[in-house]
Amino acid sequence: MDYSNIITFLLASITLTLMPGPDIIFVTTLSMTKGVKRGMSTALGLCTGLFVHTAAAAIGISAIIYHSALAFHILKYAGALYLFYLAWQTVKNSSTVRVEQNRSQQSFFSLYKRGIWMNLLNPKVAVFFLAFLPQFVDPEAGTVPLQMIVLGGLFIAQALVVFGLVSIGSGYLGEKLLHRTSHSRIVQWIEAAVYSIVGLRLVFMER
Repeated sequence: MDYSNIITFLLASITLTLMPGPDIIFVTTLSMTKGVKRGMSTALGLCTGLFVHTAAAAIGISAIIYHSALAFHILKYAGALYLFYLAWQTVKNSSTVRVEQNRSQQSFFSLYKRGIWMNLLNPKVAVFFLAFLPQFVDPEAGTVPLQMIVLGGLFIAQALVVFGLVSIGSGYLGEKLLHRTSHSRIVQWIEAAVYSIVGLRLVFMER
């Protein structure tokens, strides 16, 4: 792969990461409601899930998911159910505890795992990587699966940087909004709404 191809890939990746998709919405919402560190833990989980999607695209598993209606729908509905569960948990917590207490109850590792599952149970990410990475692969430049893994690694690296900046900005905004219990409860409901909306998008998503 030449440098111009890599630069083009990175510019396209940054643009796609900044678009208002589920991942950046999750990072923004969780950074606002739970702070920068816990927002970044979710971002790290999401990016760990991208490693799996990269490997799946490189070795052909993503293609199997895409071409198998049963596999695609199982993954889609499992992801939607998980998001609805997170929405229910958020609503339940908003009515029983203050946001400050909720922040301390959710560990870095639990939110990291949440990020992994949110990404792994989203077949749209698998299909995206299957369609996006091959556009920048040069069959004459070496092994195709290896090139896809390298490109996936570059995508993940830029996503971490973008998520980090978004998390810092959202965390600062969250601190300003959450100094009152009434505001904190509203943002908790917004978090639940985000999970529900993305879950509904998964339910009605077509291949």
